[in-house]
Amino acid sequence: MFEVFRGQRLARGETIPAAHRNFDDSMLEIDFAELSDVGRLREGNEDYLGHVAPDTSEQARSHGWLFVVADGVGGHEKGEVASRTAVETVLEGFRKAPRGEPLSSLLQNLVRKANTRVLEAGMNSGMATTLVACALRYDRAVIAHVGDSRCYLIRQKAATVLTRDHTIASEHARLGLLSSEDMAEAETRHILSRSLGTELSVNVEVNDHQVLPGDILLLCSDGLHGALTPDDIARVVSETEDVELAARKLVALANEKDGSDNVTAQVVRVQNVERVGMYRGRPYKLR
Repeated sequence: MFEVFRGQRLARGETIPAAHRNFDDSMLEIDFAELSDVGRLREGNEDYLGHVAPDTSEQARSHGWLFVVADGVGGHEKGEVASRTAVETVLEGFRKAPRGEPLSSLLQNLVRKANTRVLEAGMNSGMATTLVACALRYDRAVIAHVGDSRCYLIRQKAATVLTRDHTIASEHARLGLLSSEDMAEAETRHILSRSLGTELSVNVEVNDHQVLPGDILLLCSDGLHGALTPDDIARVVSETEDVELAARKLVALANEKDGSDNVTAQVVRVQNVERVGMYRGRPYKLR
């Protein structure tokens, strides 16, 4: 039903080729590329990624597109198992979802299912993973996440974070216990307050955004956003029209500035959208 490139473990510097779909003039049209790199210091890659792309205009309207990034933790290859299990669970569930199922509830349910799968696979081993997923349909992007992997929106040469880090330092900052300056230097900034695989239930954060032609979405692990500022990200993707080259440049720059962690990026460029309204849960085309 779908063309799916699973989030296979990518060798250093290897990209999945940029893909492009243009079904008709009124359809959601996307270019994307994805890259995962082991970094400069790590021996293995505990990041994992994957996507689901529709083959037809009917599938684009009934299901849409899905992009997922996960960053595993646990050591001794357990982090790799956790991230792969989480991503593949979400991809599988998205492919099998009923036609037209609301993306917000779908992603929330799939991430919760991924949490259960990671917990079962770990069997009290202590492995866990972050996860960020972005599903697109018509002119909407729905983002679900747990942990500190992020999704950015780059619009008019400015990068905005659409997710919030689930870390101890970030939670303390939201409670007013830390300033933004202190949070950036806090030892707890890398300690997760929420992840998949650590508890029987998980609080999945979901939000919905309108996308416009020319928008770029970036899903990434903390190996990338911990090394690059929003200005760095906006500059690279805004100045690089080719999405595959943009992914390579982002990863290379993160390795140049830091490189102490695995680095993963999915660059999704929105070329065109299909504007719709909703009536009694059913979409209708806006003129």
